[in-house]
Amino acid sequence: MSKIRIDKIEDDFKEAKRLAEEEEGIGRKPEGWQKYLIPTIAIAWSLFQLSLPRFVLLDSTYIRAIHLAFAMMLVFLNYPLLKKPIFGLKYLARHKRIPLLDMVIAAFAAYCALYLVINYDQIITRYGSPTTMDIVIGIALVVLLLEAARRTIGPALPVIAGGFIVYSFLGPYMPALIAFKGTSMGRFVGQMTMSTEGIYGIPLDVSATIVFLFVLFGAMLDKAGAGHYFIQLALSLLGRFKGGPAKAAIMGSGLTGLVSGSSIANIVTTGTFTIPMMKKVGYSPTKAAAIEVAASTDGQLAPPIMGAAAFIIAEYVNVPYIEVVKAAAIPAFASYAALFFISHIEASKAGIKGLPKNELPQFFKTLLSGVHFLIPLSMLLYELIVVRHSPELAAFNAILVLFFIMVFQYPYLAYRKGDPLLPAFKQSFLMILDALASGGRNMVSVALATAAAGIIVGVVALGLGNLISEIIDVLSMGNVFLMLIITAIASLIIGMGLPTTATYIVMAALTAPAIVTIGGVQGFIVPLMSAHLFCFYFGILADDTPPVGLAAYAASAIAKSPPIATGIQGFLYDIRTAILPFMFIFNSDLILHNVNSWSQGILIFVMACVGNFAFASATQGWFVAKNKKWEIPFFLCVTFILMRPDQIAIWLGIPHEQRYWTYLIGLAIYGALYLLQRPRTARDEAEIENTTAERY
Repeated sequence: MSKIRIDKIEDDFKEAKRLAEEEEGIGRKPEGWQKYLIPTIAIAWSLFQLSLPRFVLLDSTYIRAIHLAFAMMLVFLNYPLLKKPIFGLKYLARHKRIPLLDMVIAAFAAYCALYLVINYDQIITRYGSPTTMDIVIGIALVVLLLEAARRTIGPALPVIAGGFIVYSFLGPYMPALIAFKGTSMGRFVGQMTMSTEGIYGIPLDVSATIVFLFVLFGAMLDKAGAGHYFIQLALSLLGRFKGGPAKAAIMGSGLTGLVSGSSIANIVTTGTFTIPMMKKVGYSPTKAAAIEVAASTDGQLAPPIMGAAAFIIAEYVNVPYIEVVKAAAIPAFASYAALFFISHIEASKAGIKGLPKNELPQFFKTLLSGVHFLIPLSMLLYELIVVRHSPELAAFNAILVLFFIMVFQYPYLAYRKGDPLLPAFKQSFLMILDALASGGRNMVSVALATAAAGIIVGVVALGLGNLISEIIDVLSMGNVFLMLIITAIASLIIGMGLPTTATYIVMAALTAPAIVTIGGVQGFIVPLMSAHLFCFYFGILADDTPPVGLAAYAASAIAKSPPIATGIQGFLYDIRTAILPFMFIFNSDLILHNVNSWSQGILIFVMACVGNFAFASATQGWFVAKNKKWEIPFFLCVTFILMRPDQIAIWLGIPHEQRYWTYLIGLAIYGALYLLQRPRTARDEAEIENTTAERY
């Protein structure tokens, strides 16, 4: 690709990059001496977090408070009060300079977060009886935290948390169904800011001890060039097949999901190359953008490195992280396999071919050019899966390996070219500092989301848990299916304005216990893992749910397609992911619950993939030829049979241990549909070619 072409692409993607920068924690771009202030604090934060797994031993409460102090300081320095001046208040919307007011607020916010640490010995002796100073600082911390969350991730989470705070005080005055005994100011402040049941709860602990290191690992890989490497590798493998650029986009986004937990950053990294290539071979701008949105959004599902919420699931369910990876494996890979199938369907419907081989990078040359990126990834997998180290220690060891690779990456290239080594070492040093700063900035939104969501969890812990279960039971009329639909819709609506992690925490606190309880009452044994993964999946799907769907806006900026239409199309592609949580709630085989045999796991995986393919055919109107309307119910039957063999076995009176024999029924129907459509394939392809020829 020529330099002129690259420059043009970069100009076209300014809006997408702006959205990605906001997602990555780049707000202000101050000038002068101030431009070093934010990166310096972010680097200090990264170094502090790196010291914890190996070198510094601190009480977990201290770690959480320091973690939050860094995050809040960065927010008030990095994000202005107003995005644009209102009523001439330019001072509050400065982007090129950090006002003195924000510096003072940043320092005070950090002090409020550290107040628990500074006065820890005294506070533990008077827990439950806070002093006036405790209450003043506690209220200030809550207010500043909600304001910091508003500046970083928008108004949705502060509004929801504010509603719960108001409810905690006005509970006695509510209607009978939602009446609550309420709380006092002293108890509220003690719960939220002086204990580990509120702001400093489990979500913030996971953010401080585990998530930061994985985000830093991803930032370092990204700065080293792994994102570009993954997409080039995907293109070299898949680019020449039917709809090759779309398939490369899916594979590249899945691999980039290992590097970035942000769907928007994933889109900007991979979509820069894949969306223009998809348009070049014949995908419409809307469908090209939508495929990238669906692939990048689902990047957070891909084991073994999933989104931040996955680590919180491990803590809530009280299992090792590897168990979360095991549970998420089949749904995630089945979802990605179905997206590959959808891209193939779209290519078939539009008569789209692959790219010429001479326009694609050579596979072995591309593979060898970035093989060093696979070393730290392999190290991480080895630590997590084989050695079974804790996630934080595994991430630390992988970062250590990656650090040495980054130190010598540029000097090695300079040595091969015969260039001086000292400038190359300097370039490596600056790249590492940039990665450390990027890791700190990327973590701001996660830290604040977990801390602010902790307010909601804290209010629920004040005694609302049983009441919420009763309310959900009343709303769903005791029907577990209706309750799941309500939970899914609520997750999508709340997730429009919240990051995935915050959406998951809120919905898990409110609905996960209710799903297990109400399911048990109706005779469905729902594993707690299933309930939490249900909330997790729909929190992720909210990323591309119209009309908000920031991921769709980023992709549409690259593809020059309508954002709402892109979001709708992306959501239609993601329906194949949305059915999976409903299936694994009732069929725990899909999350490998009590499944310890490799052969059994592989069988379940293959059947789940085929079932998802059938569902994709039903929703996209194509299998090997255009569907007839009467064929759609049969595709849906195949989906249900292959994903719910337990239910089919019950209907047919087959013992539960022999339920997998019912797979044969689904495969037989699927095979019959193939044989019925096969004679129509050549005719439909000819019609598409004629239509395409007439169009051009």
